[in-house]
Amino acid sequence: MASCSKWLAGLMLLAAALACSLPAASRAQLQVGFYNTSCPNAEALVRQAVVAAVANNSGLAAGLIRLHFHDCFVRGCDASVLIFSPNGTAERDAAPNNPSLRGFEVIDAAKAAVEAACPRTVSCADILAFAARDSVNLTGNSFYQVPAGRRDGNVSIDTDAFTLPGPNLTATQLVDGFKLRNLTAEEMVILSGSHTIGRSHCASFLFKNRERLANGTISPAYQALLEALCPPTTGQFTPITTAIDVSTPATLDNNYYKLLPLNLGLHFSDDQLIRNATLLPFVDAFAANETLWKEKFVAAMIKMGNIDVLTGARGEIRLNCSAVNPSSSSSARMIETIFPGAGGEVAAS
Repeated sequence: MASCSKWLAGLMLLAAALACSLPAASRAQLQVGFYNTSCPNAEALVRQAVVAAVANNSGLAAGLIRLHFHDCFVRGCDASVLIFSPNGTAERDAAPNNPSLRGFEVIDAAKAAVEAACPRTVSCADILAFAARDSVNLTGNSFYQVPAGRRDGNVSIDTDAFTLPGPNLTATQLVDGFKLRNLTAEEMVILSGSHTIGRSHCASFLFKNRERLANGTISPAYQALLEALCPPTTGQFTPITTAIDVSTPATLDNNYYKLLPLNLGLHFSDDQLIRNATLLPFVDAFAANETLWKEKFVAAMIKMGNIDVLTGARGEIRLNCSAVNPSSSSSARMIETIFPGAGGEVAAS
């Protein structure tokens, strides 16, 4: 009985500690050069993996940038998007991510190289941030320093991914969604510019664009091309894709903004940037000045990479980016037992 009382007392202390820590916003201070001492070759090893992958498939650069974006916008930049669930219940399995997300194998290759050099030191969340930066550099010749020190989360739930900004959102919905992540309306327009090197599946644009055609907000010739590209039976898993930027799809530049006034925005959400009086001046400014956009894009990427990060003793350093560490699985289940809805489901392989 005494041992049981001690166990319950300990559990209550744990519950109190967790209750204080779970709702708290991140007070993280990420640092440039975080691994200079513990793993000095970490960023170089990640870059090698990215360069090799992009040389073989140039589209992976856009995929890695998007992977970082989709990670940070769900539970913060904690690599939760990388977790694999054998039951298909992780973030990467949800419709906003599946089948469109790509680049997982690049992160796995980078993680393997880093683990070989510096075991249990570099987080998957930081590797993902480095890989996105390297992708920006390879496609847009824009290099920036990535503050690091993120740790990995141990929870990934498919339904959380439905909070991601989607291709059919209005300008107001886009602004509100970014505001929830402490990003401004201008930063939303800035980060949307990454679409200049992205591709999109038919289901993301085809049907909504028929409404745009009726409203005169998409080029009829452009929509005709899209209709010819996509089969009439288009669904979520239709494998056909098209470049979002029809002019320079492999280069991170400002042509995305130049296409919008020509009614050549691929998605309804892209087109919304020029239908809103607050957002249109940003589009015009970036269309006129690529240097300005690139400078602001780098700053926005750094800011986005700081969304709700785990640092210090919070989270873990995952040994395998697609699976939580064995000990963290039981811990997360205990959190969920004590605080239903706080720990969620741990999706581990």
